[in-house]
Amino acid sequence: MLTVYLSLFCALLSCSDKNKPENETGKKQDVYHNPVINKSLPDPTIIKAEDGSFYLYATEDTRNTPIYQSVNLVDWEFKGTAFTDDTRPDFEPGGGLWAPDINYINGRYVLYYSMSVWGGEWTCCIGAATSDKPEGPFTDQGKLFRSSDIDVQNSIDPFYIEENGKKYLFWGSFRGIYGIELSYDGLKIKEGAEKTRIAGTAFEGTYIHKKENDYYLFASIGSCCKGVNSTYQLVVGRSRSLFGPYLDKSGKNMLDNGYEIVIDKNSRFVGNGHCSEIVRDNADNDWILYHGVDVNYPKGRVLLLDQIQWDDEKWPYIEKGTPSISRLKPVFSPE
Repeated sequence: MLTVYLSLFCALLSCSDKNKPENETGKKQDVYHNPVINKSLPDPTIIKAEDGSFYLYATEDTRNTPIYQSVNLVDWEFKGTAFTDDTRPDFEPGGGLWAPDINYINGRYVLYYSMSVWGGEWTCCIGAATSDKPEGPFTDQGKLFRSSDIDVQNSIDPFYIEENGKKYLFWGSFRGIYGIELSYDGLKIKEGAEKTRIAGTAFEGTYIHKKENDYYLFASIGSCCKGVNSTYQLVVGRSRSLFGPYLDKSGKNMLDNGYEIVIDKNSRFVGNGHCSEIVRDNADNDWILYHGVDVNYPKGRVLLLDQIQWDDEKWPYIEKGTPSISRLKPVFSPE
């Protein structure tokens, strides 16, 4: 009888081992589990810094804009905050620092941010801060514009991109998505530049990714901040030009609120959206960070990680269209 039990036990172990994820060589590879940071970090933005590490910044559910460091997108260390109570921007009294966007411009780190009070759609601003180091401290450079200055209601959620030697800022939240050219240092609107609307009123949290000859406008729809009742979804449209037109698969323009869903909810995570920049690992896999609400612990919006894949028609998707619970880690060379 003991021999039978031992045989059954070994068979179960063997079956379990076969179900473990493997890399291409058949060697067992570590998995990660979502959330990768079980702390509220809404609206993440990420950069690979000069030191080879990734640095992540988020809306200030941790006051003064939290900063985390990682070498593999999975294991993160808290490095402090971009500002202190003494150095944080103060041009919007009582305003919070939301939806940052980190960049490396002309040899220094530039952190764009939104500053707003809840419901302050005509007083909210987009500003910028600079640092010589990704971990800060950051020195505020003041606001680029206020909603009332640029005549765009709810001017939050900045995103910076360079194209053909020019610098652009895109922004907006449920009142249209807009883009405009910036000055050489990226700290103000270029003199004489005019804003251009590229998407309709369904969207916020803009991120534009260029892949080969196509531009992908990622954005979020629905409600971000209602706990387990949040309806946020990550969506996308595609264009051959930075300023559009961005279309869905049927040809509907994002100016008319057309889109394709990239990440929806599942039984574990809801309200999933507002993604980071796409990061490519050493195995040429693309990865994306975004926030979601964990229905098991629904306080705040935790940090999630998933692989972005591309179908035969070059549209982005994640496996099953919803957040993973666990999967193989990204592949990065040992430091």
